[in-house]
Amino acid sequence: MPSSNAGYLNNPRPAYPSISRRMGEEGKVMLRVYVNTQGLPEQIELQQSSGFERLDKAAMDAVRRWKFVPGTRNGVPEAMWNIVPINFVLE
Repeated sequence: MPSSNAGYLNNPRPAYPSISRRMGEEGKVMLRVYVNTQGLPEQIELQQSSGFERLDKAAMDAVRRWKFVPGTRNGVPEAMWNIVPINFVLE
């Protein structure tokens, strides 16, 4: 097992789709993200849907552009899968 998981950097929040805003759609998207040793997401899978396809897509599109601090094993960066929760809440 890795000694630490990938860390988040100061990545921008996903854009809230305007149609979803108007329709009052909210939810939590759980993404399974494979972060490589450079901290880039190589693969993104939808682990749990928010219940709204637009929100799921917005989350995946945003995380695709994110950068992470890669996880390490014995102090050496290692590619690994991570769970990334994204909450869409109307304010």
